[in-house]
Amino acid sequence: MSSPAAPKPGVLYVVGTPIGNLEDITLRALRVLREAAVIAAEDTRVTRKLLSRYDIHTPLVSCSQHARGDRLEQLAARMAAGESVALVTDAGTPGVSDPGGELIAAALRTGVPVVPVPGPSAVLAALTVSGLPTGRFAFHGFPPRTRTDRREFFARLQEARETLVLFEAPTRLSSTLHELLHALGDRRIAVARELTKLHEEVFRGRISEAVAQFAATPPRGELTLVIGPPEAEPFQVPAAETMAHALREELAAGASPRDSVDRVAAALGVPRRAVYRALLDLRRDTASG
Repeated sequence: MSSPAAPKPGVLYVVGTPIGNLEDITLRALRVLREAAVIAAEDTRVTRKLLSRYDIHTPLVSCSQHARGDRLEQLAARMAAGESVALVTDAGTPGVSDPGGELIAAALRTGVPVVPVPGPSAVLAALTVSGLPTGRFAFHGFPPRTRTDRREFFARLQEARETLVLFEAPTRLSSTLHELLHALGDRRIAVARELTKLHEEVFRGRISEAVAQFAATPPRGELTLVIGPPEAEPFQVPAAETMAHALREELAAGASPRDSVDRVAAALGVPRRAVYRALLDLRRDTASG
């Protein structure tokens, strides 16, 4: 007699939810939230408001930082037994600077399929309206709180050459802006707050200007900071005398005029035409002298 087949595992749906405006949710997300056996929420009180808005009555369980451990194992066991779970965060996409990543890892360990249900993202929303380069960017979450960790965090940012995106709380914004200014210099920055809400605001300017702006009017609500990449230093052609001196040395060493121009241009990092003009000036000065 054959043994009964193991139950087909359920699915963990990673569901994006609004970051402010409750209308910013997809039809697919609403269907998944209705059809799941249970919704694992970062904060059930916040998620209950969304479910109430759309008349969804799926059971809720907490998956916050304070309700992990056994709760994760219980949810993993339910999915392994064939139930589907919808994972949501308070705002945006689960697993990005929130505890949802642990449930995702637990599902994968037990062979449960993990399916994205894309939706709003504060990272992308702020990035796309920042006015800063978007081709390459890196998300760094919330800066740490302890002094040593913060020092290491901002030191790492100095090495980055792409646009940077951070989250920050209003109570630590001033400190973070000062540390960004010290570590990165006066780069361009966008500070987005209350995105998609009634009092949505995006400050765009230099980091020094943001320091002054938010010292005068401290913000409310969580913030997304977008910092532009390092700006190329404006090219400055060396002084004419510097090029003339280098040309004299090359010519005195026996180099041809053409080779002298090529070598000086390469050594000084100067366009060849600028060195050639310096050579013509040198010849003219020599002839007139």
